[in-house]
Amino acid sequence: MKGFWMIGLMAAAAFMTLFLIRTDALQRFFSASKSLTDRMVQSAAARDSWMSIFQNQRRIGFAHRRLLPKAVGYELEEKVVMRINTMGMIQNIGLRTRADLLPDLSLDRFEFELRSGGFQFSAQGAATGEALRILTETAGHRRSIDVPIRKKVYLAATLIDRLQGESLAPGDRYTFEVFDPAVMAPTEATAEIIGREPIQVGSESVPAIRISMSLRGMTQTAWIGESGELLRERGLLGMRLEKTTPAEALSDLGAEASEDLAAAAAVTPNRSILDPQGLDVLRVRIAGVQTDRLQLKGGRQSFSDGVLTVRREDLGGLPSMPPPETLPPLEQVFLKPEPLIQSDHERIRSLVRSILGDGPPATPLVQAKLLMDWIRRNIEPRPVLSMPDALSTLGNRMGDCNEHAMLFAAMARAAGIPARVEAGLVYMQGRFYYHAWNLLFLGRWVTADALFGQLPADATHLRLATGSTHQQVDLVGVIGAITIEILDGT
Repeated sequence: MKGFWMIGLMAAAAFMTLFLIRTDALQRFFSASKSLTDRMVQSAAARDSWMSIFQNQRRIGFAHRRLLPKAVGYELEEKVVMRINTMGMIQNIGLRTRADLLPDLSLDRFEFELRSGGFQFSAQGAATGEALRILTETAGHRRSIDVPIRKKVYLAATLIDRLQGESLAPGDRYTFEVFDPAVMAPTEATAEIIGREPIQVGSESVPAIRISMSLRGMTQTAWIGESGELLRERGLLGMRLEKTTPAEALSDLGAEASEDLAAAAAVTPNRSILDPQGLDVLRVRIAGVQTDRLQLKGGRQSFSDGVLTVRREDLGGLPSMPPPETLPPLEQVFLKPEPLIQSDHERIRSLVRSILGDGPPATPLVQAKLLMDWIRRNIEPRPVLSMPDALSTLGNRMGDCNEHAMLFAAMARAAGIPARVEAGLVYMQGRFYYHAWNLLFLGRWVTADALFGQLPADATHLRLATGSTHQQVDLVGVIGAITIEILDGT
């Protein structure tokens, strides 16, 4: 039963963590962080580095990075290629980044591209004072957005070079503002100097500095050579990078790919749920993660003393929907288009008109069911490893839960129904898998799962994040850490 797990955004974010620095916000309060010295980087050397990417002991791809000094500043080029297994399907993923950097290695302008099968996402942008002005393109559709920035921002690929020349003493902690092109958002990151230790590179023992780097709740470890070159990086789901030669990096990966990422990330509870879709109430104990970073409270969910209670909604007695212009501010926010939820595009608007017809408008509940039924009949459930967006999903007529949720949100908004994307875990075949679904305002907020064809969604949908794409990416810090104990379900 393919397509039931949150593979698109969450899996893409999972292997992007090999290059993104993840931070635990609370940890910053336990020791003071240093700011980088306010000076130009005069000693950053030209670099041309090749890294093999492994998941556990299996090589699944490579990363190639070049940093070149220019007359003023630097030029960065990075290419990442991976072969990924999701639910038994092997897919090739390609990411390219090109950036112009200022003399202190902060970001001036960038170009980013992600390709996976028939799906492609690209973005280019430039720093302009207090914002990054960005142009995104997906499925031939372009959109401009401005991302506010508080101070200079860096790409994760340059942070190791930026630390060169600082006094890297054990226990020192540095802060950065990192921009992630994959989610179009800046965030604060930290790097803590652990100390010096030798590591094995091939047959040679090489002296290195060990650095703990973290962002968005995920921590990983890097080992840096005496010349400032990255030798090894270890992160999520058994993934790591190892310095290698161009010939080894480019050698054939073979027919196999990574271990199944959906299975590797899934959470096994203490016992089974016999009838998941028949549950009205589910109570589980959440542990292993900082729950204050998650959106566990609100709507049909309550959370207290580590116990999450989920109650399936009753659709009886839905209030009437007020006119869009009289909706409260929150609901109006989720009527607007977004870069990946292109509800104002004519292809989506005309599709919605053809589904709902020209007769007297039906209730929002009936409209939502008509839209969901069209998606169920026309979008093939299939794992996709790309940036999920509504237009690409409509064009390719396939996708997993992320693509279904993005398209459903766009179609609902085009119909005048406020819609959000929620992300978390759902119970399936004895385990909880990462998943995405929707929250629709039908007079009040109600969950809906276009992939499962559920309105409302069953009580095993455990919401961890809601709202924007970067809030979903924050769930990367949960993978491999969260535990679930089923207390009771009725």
